[in-house]
Amino acid sequence: MSNDSNRANALAALIILVCVGAAFYFLPTIVLSIGQFSPGLAVFVGSLVVVAFFAIFWIRSRYQKR
Repeated sequence: MSNDSNRANALAALIILVCVGAAFYFLPTIVLSIGQFSPGLAVFVGSLVVVAFFAIFWIRSRYQKR
């Protein structure tokens, strides 16, 4: 791997972690707001954010294997 590809991988990981970190930071507020209208929808949204964290890295690893 060249230095440019290492830098690109590190930048992609940083962007993903910052976005997911922001989502996790605001997740309680979002879930509580949605929960006032529909507790089931709040559980679904919270679960979706948690699953998305793992799905992003799973999809990225499959993309990099090609």
